[in-house]
Amino acid sequence: MDYDTILLDTEERMDKALDVLKDKYRGMRTGRANPGLVESLRVDYYGSPTPLKQIANISAPEADQLLIKAFDPSALGEIEKSILKSDLGINPQNDGKILRLILPPLSQERRQQLASFAKETAEESRIALRNVRRDANRQADQLHKDKKLSEDENKDLKNEIQKLLKSIEGKVSELLKDKTEDLTTM
Repeated sequence: MDYDTILLDTEERMDKALDVLKDKYRGMRTGRANPGLVESLRVDYYGSPTPLKQIANISAPEADQLLIKAFDPSALGEIEKSILKSDLGINPQNDGKILRLILPPLSQERRQQLASFAKETAEESRIALRNVRRDANRQADQLHKDKKLSEDENKDLKNEIQKLLKSIEGKVSELLKDKTEDLTTM
């Protein structure tokens, strides 16, 4: 490990934490139909849990409707089971060729619950980011202890890691703000 490797590894791990947040937000329901709502649902496809987006085409032809067309029509039953098991609270309509999901309008109370959940999820991401920073700082201290980094390089590296953390935390805050706005506006 050296200065650049630690910095690169830290940036990669922080970006992954941000991607996890984006995926969770994509799957969070707002007032409009969005394929991201169901595309990461796991479907038991020939005995193996497979993301829905890998076995079906998902579209939103209307603001309150999703259509799911399986590449293999025999998988529709399993897709339907996965949707029913999920916490989406949606009953799919299966006509044998496609699944139609009609999304009921969200109540104000449900919108508030989702906004609260979005806030909790953002905080979990911030904690994950801080853990990445802590690990990187420990690696920097170890290099300094092993005399592979000078005192100044150690401080510089820690400052770079902190700048990176602040930058990505800013993105987390921006995502939270956008998602909360999305959820609370009708």
